[in-house]
Amino acid sequence: MDLQHWLGRATNAIQDWADTFGPYQPHPSLQVDDDRFATAFEEFTGRLRENYPFFHPHYAGQMLKPPHPAAMVGYLTAMLINPNNHALDGGPATARMEREAVAQLAAMFGYDAHLGHLTTSGTIANLEALFVARELHPGRGVAYSADAHYTHGRMCRVLGMEGHAVPTDDRGRMDLDALEDLLRGGRVGTVVLTAGTTGLGAVDPIHEALLLKERYGVRLHVDAAYGGFFTLLAGVDGPEGLAPEPWQAIARCDSVVVDPHKHGLQPYGCGAVLFRDPEVGRFYLHDSPYTYFTSSELHLGEISLECSRAGASAAALWLTFQLLPPTADGLGRVLAAGRRAALKWAQLITTSDRLELYQQPELDIVSYFPVVDPATLSGIDTASARILADGMTSPDPVFLSTLRADREAFTARHPKITADADSGRILRSVLMKPESEHHVEHIHHQVERLTRS
Repeated sequence: MDLQHWLGRATNAIQDWADTFGPYQPHPSLQVDDDRFATAFEEFTGRLRENYPFFHPHYAGQMLKPPHPAAMVGYLTAMLINPNNHALDGGPATARMEREAVAQLAAMFGYDAHLGHLTTSGTIANLEALFVARELHPGRGVAYSADAHYTHGRMCRVLGMEGHAVPTDDRGRMDLDALEDLLRGGRVGTVVLTAGTTGLGAVDPIHEALLLKERYGVRLHVDAAYGGFFTLLAGVDGPEGLAPEPWQAIARCDSVVVDPHKHGLQPYGCGAVLFRDPEVGRFYLHDSPYTYFTSSELHLGEISLECSRAGASAAALWLTFQLLPPTADGLGRVLAAGRRAALKWAQLITTSDRLELYQQPELDIVSYFPVVDPATLSGIDTASARILADGMTSPDPVFLSTLRADREAFTARHPKITADADSGRILRSVLMKPESEHHVEHIHHQVERLTRS
């Protein structure tokens, strides 16, 4: 896609539409001299150069990458109108786009009847899921794995609910035996299962947890903010294929959250929450004296905790899904490339005498650490921090990230390492750009070179 061409087409299309309403004179208070703007714009673009190169495949650090050009064009085109998807009064066209895009997400997870909408983040999406959980199980708490995103503990405090962190196994997945011990006490009404932890990309055994749902009558909420789109690889042929059981089980869980601004190729400000039972919409009921007048249809603001939301986010997702739908042959091909890159790098690390794999990647996150002598946790921590810093300033830079692993988690995976500290940093790389597949060997050799410094 030629971004400059389509952005030009976008401004023309919106101007043609605006012209149908007749001419008007913009107010002089809004006018800005071109020379003044040029000065401010030069400083603005100069400051943006302080960013890391998230777009480049040599950036293999955090969960950051630019959106797809189709999403950029969709967002910026709609932003010229600036619709608000809270009510059909504020965004009739983009509200319909949101419903259609959310229906595609629901189909991806195997939800038939559903209630759902976009949010500004996975944090808000999870807040909504836990809010509904509180209303259905008042006075009962929430269980989540110790490796789950910190948002769950935080949102439990916001909602006045008791949060319980459940230990994980040596793959970073929730320990279901420990969970059952907790459920026997009757204090938990909702279990949060993570499909792709943000640290290691671990996937909780969702299919096995369904038995506990039936046995103890708890709700199951799936936090698939990071890994949700990997359901497109469940059971597919090839090395990138994933075991289908945990992904298929999402269809039988009560709610799920996914972030299109991660693997859905969207700009930030695009999360989503879906409920399997549309009847939970009753917990959102409210009225507004100055909105909800233009249509008898259900307004998105009537089924969400957030009020004003950018219709441009829905427009961007809708347009992207027209070209790369959430199917195995659409977005699935993008995720497959990152998954293959992670597996390829893991293989390179296992044959390296300079690096060691922390654990086998389940999705597209690779965790590893430098080999040090003596083999101590404190030595690994120091070497990992140095490699991170040196990589960014190298003449041929590579951008990584670190993850702090506690003593118990580390020794469970690598008992031969002397645990002389409470925790230690290891190296972590997120290969969510499909271009990583063609650059992973170069990145690996660069990291090996940095270990020799």
